[in-house]
Amino acid sequence: KGHTRGFSVGLLRLMAREAGLPLEIRVMPWQRAMQSAATQPNSLLFSLTRTPERESQFQWVGPISPRRILIYRLTRRPELQPAHLQALAGLKTGVVRDSASARQLLAEGLREDQLELGLDDATNLRKLLAGRMDLIVLLDWAAAWHLHQHKLPMRTLTPVLPLDTARSYWFGLPPDTDPALVKRLQEVLDKLRRDGRYEALRKRYFD
Repeated sequence: KGHTRGFSVGLLRLMAREAGLPLEIRVMPWQRAMQSAATQPNSLLFSLTRTPERESQFQWVGPISPRRILIYRLTRRPELQPAHLQALAGLKTGVVRDSASARQLLAEGLREDQLELGLDDATNLRKLLAGRMDLIVLLDWAAAWHLHQHKLPMRTLTPVLPLDTARSYWFGLPPDTDPALVKRLQEVLDKLRRDGRYEALRKRYFD
Protein backbone atom coordinates (compact mmCIF):
# COMPACT_ATOMS: atom_id res chain seq x y z
CA LYS A 1 0.00 0.00 0.00
CA GLY A 2 1.10 3.57 -0.58
CA HIS A 3 1.46 4.38 3.12
CA THR A 4 3.93 1.59 3.89
CA ARG A 5 7.38 2.99 4.56
CA GLY A 6 10.75 2.01 5.92
CA PHE A 7 14.14 0.90 4.69
CA SER A 8 13.14 -2.61 3.60
CA VAL A 9 10.06 -1.26 1.81
CA GLY A 10 12.14 1.35 0.02
CA LEU A 11 14.72 -1.24 -0.94
CA LEU A 12 12.09 -3.62 -2.31
CA ARG A 13 10.49 -0.84 -4.36
CA LEU A 14 13.90 0.04 -5.78
CA MET A 15 14.62 -3.59 -6.63
CA ALA A 16 11.26 -4.07 -8.34
CA ARG A 17 11.71 -0.90 -10.39
CA GLU A 18 15.24 -1.91 -11.42
CA ALA A 19 14.06 -5.41 -12.37
CA GLY A 20 10.99 -4.14 -14.23
CA LEU A 21 8.63 -6.12 -12.00
CA PRO A 22 5.16 -5.10 -10.77
CA LEU A 23 4.90 -4.72 -7.02
CA GLU A 24 2.04 -4.61 -4.54
CA ILE A 25 2.90 -4.38 -0.84
CA ARG A 26 0.46 -5.52 1.81
CA VAL A 27 0.77 -5.38 5.58
CA MET A 28 -0.84 -8.32 7.38
CA PRO A 29 -0.38 -10.51 10.46
CA TRP A 30 2.45 -13.03 10.21
CA GLN A 31 0.33 -16.20 10.04
CA ARG A 32 -1.91 -14.72 7.37
CA ALA A 33 1.12 -13.53 5.41
CA MET A 34 2.57 -17.06 5.49
CA GLN A 35 -0.70 -18.55 4.24
CA SER A 36 -1.01 -15.93 1.51
CA ALA A 37 2.56 -16.46 0.33
CA ALA A 38 1.98 -20.21 0.11
CA THR A 39 -0.97 -19.82 -2.26
CA GLN A 40 -0.05 -16.78 -4.36
CA PRO A 41 2.63 -17.14 -7.06
CA ASN A 42 5.57 -14.72 -7.08
CA SER A 43 4.91 -13.61 -3.52
CA LEU A 44 7.60 -12.49 -1.11
CA LEU A 45 7.81 -12.07 2.66
CA PHE A 46 9.99 -9.55 4.48
CA SER A 47 11.85 -8.89 6.62
CA LEU A 48 12.77 -12.42 7.75
CA THR A 49 15.52 -13.50 10.09
CA ARG A 50 17.38 -16.28 8.27
CA THR A 51 17.78 -19.16 10.71
CA PRO A 52 18.74 -22.84 10.24
CA GLU A 53 15.16 -23.80 11.12
CA ARG A 54 13.77 -21.68 8.29
CA GLU A 55 16.43 -22.45 5.68
CA SER A 56 14.38 -24.95 3.66
CA GLN A 57 11.10 -23.05 4.03
CA PHE A 58 12.08 -20.27 1.63
CA GLN A 59 14.26 -19.27 -1.25
CA TRP A 60 16.35 -16.37 0.02
CA VAL A 61 17.30 -12.98 -1.44
CA GLY A 62 19.56 -10.73 0.56
CA PRO A 63 20.76 -9.94 3.01
CA ILE A 64 18.65 -6.82 3.44
CA SER A 65 20.49 -5.62 6.52
CA PRO A 66 22.17 -6.92 9.66
CA ARG A 67 19.80 -7.73 12.53
CA ARG A 68 21.33 -5.75 15.35
CA ILE A 69 19.67 -5.68 18.78
CA LEU A 70 21.61 -3.19 20.87
CA ILE A 71 21.44 -1.66 24.32
CA TYR A 72 21.32 2.13 24.07
CA ARG A 73 21.72 5.08 26.42
CA LEU A 74 20.80 8.68 25.81
CA THR A 75 23.83 10.35 24.26
CA ARG A 76 23.55 13.11 26.84
CA ARG A 77 24.30 10.57 29.59
CA PRO A 78 27.93 9.51 28.95
CA GLU A 79 28.32 8.34 32.55
CA LEU A 80 26.35 5.19 31.67
CA GLN A 81 29.00 2.77 30.41
CA PRO A 82 28.20 -0.82 31.47
CA ALA A 83 31.11 -3.09 30.56
CA HIS A 84 29.05 -6.29 30.24
CA LEU A 85 25.47 -7.53 30.51
CA GLN A 86 25.74 -8.41 34.19
CA ALA A 87 26.55 -4.74 34.89
CA LEU A 88 22.95 -3.90 33.93
CA ALA A 89 21.80 -5.18 37.33
CA GLY A 90 22.24 -1.77 38.95
CA LEU A 91 20.61 0.19 36.11
CA LYS A 92 17.05 0.59 34.88
CA THR A 93 17.06 -1.14 31.49
CA GLY A 94 13.90 -1.06 29.42
CA VAL A 95 13.02 -4.18 27.42
CA VAL A 96 9.70 -5.46 26.05
CA ARG A 97 8.07 -7.98 28.38
CA ASP A 98 8.17 -11.60 27.13
CA SER A 99 10.34 -10.65 24.15
CA ALA A 100 13.31 -12.72 22.98
CA SER A 101 15.57 -9.95 24.27
CA ALA A 102 14.00 -10.10 27.73
CA ARG A 103 14.42 -13.87 27.82
CA GLN A 104 18.06 -13.51 26.77
CA LEU A 105 18.78 -11.03 29.56
CA LEU A 106 17.12 -13.31 32.11
CA ALA A 107 19.22 -16.21 30.78
CA GLU A 108 22.31 -14.05 31.38
CA GLY A 109 21.46 -14.02 35.07
CA LEU A 110 19.49 -10.80 35.44
CA ARG A 111 16.28 -10.95 37.48
CA GLU A 112 12.91 -9.58 36.40
CA ASP A 113 13.04 -6.96 39.15
CA GLN A 114 16.34 -5.72 37.68
CA LEU A 115 14.67 -4.95 34.34
CA GLU A 116 12.06 -2.40 33.29
CA LEU A 117 9.62 -4.69 31.48
CA GLY A 118 7.47 -2.56 29.17
CA LEU A 119 4.52 -3.14 26.87
CA ASP A 120 6.35 -2.13 23.70
CA ASP A 121 9.34 -0.25 22.32
CA ALA A 122 7.44 3.02 21.95
CA THR A 123 6.46 3.06 25.64
CA ASN A 124 9.99 2.24 26.73
CA LEU A 125 11.49 4.98 24.55
CA ARG A 126 9.11 7.58 25.99
CA LYS A 127 10.22 6.56 29.48
CA LEU A 128 13.88 6.77 28.49
CA LEU A 129 13.45 10.24 26.99
CA ALA A 130 11.62 11.32 30.17
CA GLY A 131 14.50 10.11 32.35
CA ARG A 132 12.49 7.28 33.91
CA MET A 133 14.99 4.61 32.84
CA ASP A 134 18.71 4.49 32.12
CA LEU A 135 19.03 2.16 29.14
CA ILE A 136 16.84 0.63 26.46
CA VAL A 137 17.04 -2.54 24.36
CA LEU A 138 16.11 -1.90 20.72
CA LEU A 139 16.58 -3.31 17.26
CA ASP A 140 18.53 -0.61 15.43
CA TRP A 141 15.77 -0.34 12.81
CA ALA A 142 13.22 0.19 15.58
CA ALA A 143 15.44 2.80 17.22
CA ALA A 144 15.61 4.78 13.96
CA TRP A 145 11.85 4.46 13.37
CA HIS A 146 10.74 5.48 16.84
CA LEU A 147 13.15 8.42 17.01
CA HIS A 148 11.77 9.57 13.66
CA GLN A 149 8.28 9.51 15.17
CA HIS A 150 9.56 11.87 17.88
CA LYS A 151 11.29 14.02 15.21
CA LEU A 152 14.62 13.26 16.87
CA PRO A 153 17.92 12.37 15.12
CA MET A 154 19.55 8.97 15.47
CA ARG A 155 22.39 10.59 17.41
CA THR A 156 19.95 11.03 20.31
CA LEU A 157 20.88 7.46 21.27
CA THR A 158 24.32 5.88 21.70
CA PRO A 159 24.79 2.09 21.74
CA VAL A 160 26.65 0.82 24.80
CA LEU A 161 26.45 -2.98 24.44
CA PRO A 162 25.43 -5.48 21.74
CA LEU A 163 22.76 -8.00 22.73
CA ASP A 164 22.19 -10.00 19.53
CA THR A 165 24.06 -9.19 16.31
CA ALA A 166 24.71 -12.63 14.79
CA ARG A 167 21.93 -12.74 12.15
CA SER A 168 20.62 -10.75 9.20
CA TYR A 169 17.26 -9.89 7.64
CA TRP A 170 16.36 -11.33 4.23
CA PHE A 171 13.55 -11.44 1.68
CA GLY A 172 11.93 -14.89 1.65
CA LEU A 173 10.17 -16.40 -1.38
CA PRO A 174 8.15 -19.66 -1.29
CA PRO A 175 10.11 -22.82 -2.23
CA ASP A 176 8.20 -23.29 -5.50
CA THR A 177 9.09 -19.80 -6.80
CA ASP A 178 10.74 -19.81 -10.23
CA PRO A 179 14.50 -19.88 -9.50
CA ALA A 180 15.03 -17.43 -12.38
CA LEU A 181 13.00 -14.81 -10.48
CA VAL A 182 14.98 -15.40 -7.30
CA LYS A 183 18.23 -15.10 -9.25
CA ARG A 184 17.06 -11.89 -10.92
CA LEU A 185 16.14 -10.25 -7.61
CA GLN A 186 19.48 -11.24 -6.07
CA GLU A 187 21.36 -9.83 -9.06
CA VAL A 188 19.46 -6.55 -8.78
CA LEU A 189 20.17 -6.28 -5.05
CA ASP A 190 23.85 -6.99 -5.64
CA LYS A 191 23.90 -4.27 -8.32
CA LEU A 192 22.31 -1.74 -5.96
CA ARG A 193 25.04 -2.49 -3.43
CA ARG A 194 27.79 -2.06 -6.02
CA ASP A 195 26.56 1.22 -7.50
CA GLY A 196 25.94 2.94 -4.15
CA ARG A 197 22.15 3.17 -4.26
CA TYR A 198 21.74 0.68 -1.40
CA GLU A 199 24.02 2.71 0.86
CA ALA A 200 22.35 6.00 -0.12
CA LEU A 201 18.96 4.55 0.83
CA ARG A 202 20.31 3.17 4.10
CA LYS A 203 21.65 6.58 5.09
CA ARG A 204 18.21 8.12 4.58
CA TYR A 205 16.82 5.92 7.35
CA PHE A 206 19.71 5.29 9.72
CA ASP A 207 22.04 8.31 9.64
